[in-house]
Amino acid sequence: MKKRALTGRLLGIVFLTAFLWTGCGEQELSGEILLDDGIPQTALYQDTQSGTMETQAQPPAAETEANASEETVSFLSQNAASVSHYAYDSLSDVEKLWYRDMEQALGSMAESVRLSSAGLEAGLDETCIDKIFQCVLIDHPELFFVEGYTYTKYTRGESLLAIDFAGSYSMDKDAALLRKQEIEAGVASLLAGIGPEASEYDKVKYVYETLIKNTDYDLNAPDNQNIYSVFVNHFSVCQGYAKATQYLLNSLGVECTLVMGTVDTGEGHAWNLVRVDGNYYYVDTTWGDASYRLENPGDSSGQAMPDINYDYLCVTTRELLRTHTLGGVVPMPECSAVEANYYVREGALFTTYDREQMKALFDRAAGEGRADVTVKCADSACFQEILEALIENQEIFDYLASETGTIAYAHNEKQLSLTFWVTNA
Repeated sequence: MKKRALTGRLLGIVFLTAFLWTGCGEQELSGEILLDDGIPQTALYQDTQSGTMETQAQPPAAETEANASEETVSFLSQNAASVSHYAYDSLSDVEKLWYRDMEQALGSMAESVRLSSAGLEAGLDETCIDKIFQCVLIDHPELFFVEGYTYTKYTRGESLLAIDFAGSYSMDKDAALLRKQEIEAGVASLLAGIGPEASEYDKVKYVYETLIKNTDYDLNAPDNQNIYSVFVNHFSVCQGYAKATQYLLNSLGVECTLVMGTVDTGEGHAWNLVRVDGNYYYVDTTWGDASYRLENPGDSSGQAMPDINYDYLCVTTRELLRTHTLGGVVPMPECSAVEANYYVREGALFTTYDREQMKALFDRAAGEGRADVTVKCADSACFQEILEALIENQEIFDYLASETGTIAYAHNEKQLSLTFWVTNA
């Protein structure tokens, strides 16, 4: 194809794997070694003092409820439809007994509770506490004030008589209630643009885009391990993004849970598992945010990137594992459905260079007032074909007009995607 006279310049920004992906090193906080975004190395939220053991011949009277003289306040969501119990459902029936004990204790900020004796009789002991505790925190992003736990066990000889469990909190109940109100106001504002009649896919896309537009990635953000950092401060890290995604989608009636693991640079990371129209997909809102990238990604032009990257909006396990490794205490399903994948749903997935499909994609973007377009390729052969046509042969100017500006582009070979946008440089 003969190259046409250009009305604009074509500026290439090649990010490859480093497009938006960056590790953040290790930090030390409160005596814990935190990976990447501050996820504890050994267990989510495990306090450095957890595991405190006191051996006594006879346990005191059971404390299954918070002090009866105090008004009991629950921070747990009161709307059953807004809570995903994915982690709870992964537990055995016996483990669920202690889950419910811990859930109620943490939800009311109780000082101490006696774990169910039925659990002890069925074989549970102190070694089971951490896994169950993590499951409670995974299911309840609204417990933003929980930092860890301690437990006390009571024995007679080699017999385990009882275990008392206590949460560790970052603030007192009054402060937590004030923050809860701030969070609820922030959530209401963010959800004002989506209604209950929207499809599950539209709800997931809305939450993904809305959180990205209203949050910046910042390792030094206060409260960055919980939803307060997102809904009130609007600065957070991966765990804040993931918990906020979970909270909003659960509020909209979409099943969503927290996923823990690592990324290809070795750092700890958090993202989400969502269920759309009966099928599971992975969503990584953090990696969709352009503010999450290397400080110097190799872009010598100084061009601003589009705010949102859609490579991690409803992806399969196969796509996820190109850059992520699953971890955590909750087993994840095999995600193989593609119907709710962003590129499939938006007509932006290409199996070959189809000029009619490409024109329709860019025309729709122009009609919607969008300044950037991303295409994704089904395989490497298609990626190279489109890369050659649009960039080397400069056919991008057949689809994206640039009378006075510059057409910039970025491509990610690992995810087989290309993004184009017009700048004023």
